[in-house]
Parts: sequence; structure tokens; C-alpha cells
Amino acid sequence: MTPLNYKHLHYFWVVAQEGSITRAAERLGVAVQTISGQLSVLERQLGKALFNSQGRGLVLSEAGRVALGYADQIFQLGDALVDAVQSSDSESTLRLRAGISDGIPKLLAYRLLSKVTEMPADVRLICDEGEFETLLADLALHHLDVVLTDRAAPVGGNLKVFSSRLGDFATGLFAAPQLVARYSKEFPKSLDGAPLLLPTRHNALRNRIDRWLESTGVRPKIVGEFEDSALLNTFGRGGLGIFPAPLALADQIASQLNAQPLGPMSGVSEQIYAISNERRIRHPAIEVLCATEPQGASEPGV
Repeated sequence: MTPLNYKHLHYFWVVAQEGSITRAAERLGVAVQTISGQLSVLERQLGKALFNSQGRGLVLSEAGRVALGYADQIFQLGDALVDAVQSSDSESTLRLRAGISDGIPKLLAYRLLSKVTEMPADVRLICDEGEFETLLADLALHHLDVVLTDRAAPVGGNLKVFSSRLGDFATGLFAAPQLVARYSKEFPKSLDGAPLLLPTRHNALRNRIDRWLESTGVRPKIVGEFEDSALLNTFGRGGLGIFPAPLALADQIASQLNAQPLGPMSGVSEQIYAISNERRIRHPAIEVLCATEPQGASEPGV
């Protein structure tokens, strides 16, 4: 199939918006015959009629509605490209478009990405948040430069990406002060029947917590499961249950969530990976992000 002529597609797009070749010609400042002829070329190339006549106007055919959906995306993306280039501060500005998986603690993402903002270069950090699979798709389409997530990229398949482990962060249980006062004695036995907030089973951390609970023989009452770590923390701050978080963030959790460490979960850690496209010359900010040795899973005193 010959490559698509985007001028033909643009004429189609305007005709679809105006509902008339005549009005489209007036809007574009070209002859009616020009639009009509190039629209016919596009229809022959696609092998489908894109419009049906209705009175003095045109209405989209089923194939036309499909084509219009793609045309909308193509020309909106073109407008975004122009805006991005024209609004860039200077050629020296370094942009890092980072995707942050729903499940990883946002305070941890901040700690890791702050290394990028400390670079001597003029850095602009653009963050997006979403599900693991969605972020990987955006990375493959080069809408993102790097993805921070709780697991390595899947091996095999068509995705040419690689994973760098940024650290293992020892994880403990935290709670609002009133819950700590109630359940801290004889931890972890005290967790029997205690209200617990957990990530969903889509999160790699959940399996490690489940194994730890099984090994300790305690049976807490799971009162909430959350895909988004920020939402889990919000419920934890409200005192609705005990929740897991990296022990290294105890000070930030105390100040921002008014929560205190209840106790460590031995052997349970939050693993964070940076996934990026496989390139010979990598993004300077990604190099900084991945340059330091992975942080260990030491368990600070609680």
C-alpha cells in the first residue's frame, strides 16, 4: 500500500467538519475541484467511500467515521507538536518525561527523581501516572522517556526496553497514632484482627506481604485494597487501617500522613525499577537516575 498522503487526509478532515465540500473549499482557500479530486484519490487508496450524499450535504459513511477518529488524533498530535516546539524555553532545556506506576509510593518516586532535578543542566520534569501496561505502551510509542515501576519489564515479546533496578526498600507497617497505641504491643501477634489496608494483587509488593503474613501466622482484617498507593496512604492517614510503606520514608510519612511506624516486615521490600527504551545514546537524565548503586533493603530502627 502506498504511503498515506496527509494533505488528502487533511482535506477529508475539513470536509467532515464542515459537512460540505464547498464550505471546506472556502475555509481552506482552494478550488472545490481540488478538494473533490483529492478526496476521490484518498477514497480509492483506502478502498472505501468516506461520505454518503444527504440532500445538499455529505454525511460520513461507516468507514468515514473510522477514518475521522484517526484523523482527529493525527492532527491534534500535530498541533501539540507545534505547541511543544514553539513553547520550549531554549535548546539547553533538558526534558524528562517520566511515567510513574500507580502502585509505587509517590514519596519514593520523589526521592528517586529528585536526583534528576539536582542536575547542573536546566531540567524540566514532566510526570504522568498510570497502570503498568499503559505506561509501557506509552514508552514504546516514545511518549515517555522512562517508567518507574515495581517490576522489571517482561522478557521477550516485541518491546525493546530494558530495566534498571533502582533499589530494594525495606517495608514496614505504619498507622495513625491511635492505631499504633492499640496494636504496637507484641507486634506482629497484635495484628490478629487488626484493620489492614493493602495494595491490590496487581502490585508486586502484595505477594511479599501475603507471604510474610502467612509466615507469622497472624490474620488481620483486610478492610481495603487499593490500586493507587496515594489513595491507600490517604485512607491510612484517616486512621481507617494499618498500611505498608518504606521504612526509609518514616520521617516524611510522619510529617505528611501523621502516621507512625508500627513495626518492620522482615524480608519484605519495595522494589523499584526504571524501564527505558533500548537506545545506543541514552537520555542524560536517565543516566543520572540509574547511575548510582541500587539502594539496599536495610531496616532502620522503628
